[in-house]
Amino acid sequence: MAGQTGASKCHGGGNSLSIVQPTAEAVADAAAAIRNGFLVGMPTETVYGIAADALNPIAIQKIFELKKRPADNPLIVHLAHVDDLALVTATVSPAALSLAESFWPGPLTMVLPRAESVPLITTGGLDSVAVRIPRHPVARALIRLSQRPIAAPSANPFMRLSPTRAENIDSEIAGGLAMILDGGPCDVGLESTVIDMTEWPPRILRLGGLGREELEATVGVRLSVGPQEPQANRRSPGQYPRHYAPKTPLRIVEKLGAEDTGLVRGKSAQIHQIGMPNNPIGYAQKLYAALHTLDLRNPLEILVEAPPQTAEWEVVWDRLTRASN
Repeated sequence: MAGQTGASKCHGGGNSLSIVQPTAEAVADAAAAIRNGFLVGMPTETVYGIAADALNPIAIQKIFELKKRPADNPLIVHLAHVDDLALVTATVSPAALSLAESFWPGPLTMVLPRAESVPLITTGGLDSVAVRIPRHPVARALIRLSQRPIAAPSANPFMRLSPTRAENIDSEIAGGLAMILDGGPCDVGLESTVIDMTEWPPRILRLGGLGREELEATVGVRLSVGPQEPQANRRSPGQYPRHYAPKTPLRIVEKLGAEDTGLVRGKSAQIHQIGMPNNPIGYAQKLYAALHTLDLRNPLEILVEAPPQTAEWEVVWDRLTRASN
C-alpha cells in the first residue's frame, strides 16, 4: 500500500512490525484496507486496537482467530459521531444520550440494544452491542474515511497485556495486520469503562478510563460494578478473572527488595525496577508500557508495590489483580 512508504520495522520478539506514521495518505490506505475486509492496527486514547469493519462477519472472524479470542466475548464497535448510533443500535435511551453528550468522544463504552445490521459474531451472540466514540484523532479519521462502524478490540493475544504504544503490539498480532498506524503513546493507557445501559439502574461491567463518580453524577444513581450473575452471558469484554496480564508471573507485594524486578511508586532503586507516578491517572497511563518493558527482560517474576487502597486507585487495582491471578 502506498501509505506504507517509510514504515519503520520494530521487533517484538519475532516478525517485524510494519508501523507507519498516520499521514493523510496512510490513513486513507488503512481505511481502504478496512473496506476491503482487512485488519489494521489503530491507536485510540485507551489502548491500540485491531480495527475491522464491524458489519463484515468475515473480517470479524479474522479478529477472533488472530487474537485466539472466545466467540462469546463481544467486541466494542467504534463510531465517528453520535448520529451514527442509528447504524448499530435499535434504541437509545435518554440516559444513554446524556452519557454520550457528557463523555463522548472519550473512554466510555455503552452496552445498548443491537440493531439487526450488526452481525451476531460481532456481539458475541448477544442482542446487545457495546459502542463508543474514541477521542484519538487518528482513530476518528480512520472511522470517518472507512465509512464503516469499526470493531477494535485491543491488539494483543487474548488475556495478554494491551499495547499502549505501536511498538508494543505483539509480533503474532502484527503479522495479521495490513499496517499499524502509529498515533504515539495512548494518553489514558487503560481500556474504556463499560456501562450496561440495557437495564436500570445501569451497571458498570468493566472499570476503565472514566471514573465511577463521574458516571454516577450524570445518571443520578449509584452504580454497581460487575454483572448481576457472574456466569451469565458476558455483555462486555474484560470479564475474565485473569486478563491484561504479562507473560511473566506478576505478584503484588507490600514492598520490593533492593534486587527485585518490578514496579515501585516513586523513584526506582535499580535498573530492573521502574518508578511509577504516585497519582492514579499517571500510574494508569504508564502501567501497561512499564509491564511490557519488564516482560521483555524475561525475569522469573514481576513484583508490584501495592498502590493505596482508596477509591481513586480502584481501576489500577482491578488491572493489577487480574494480571496477578
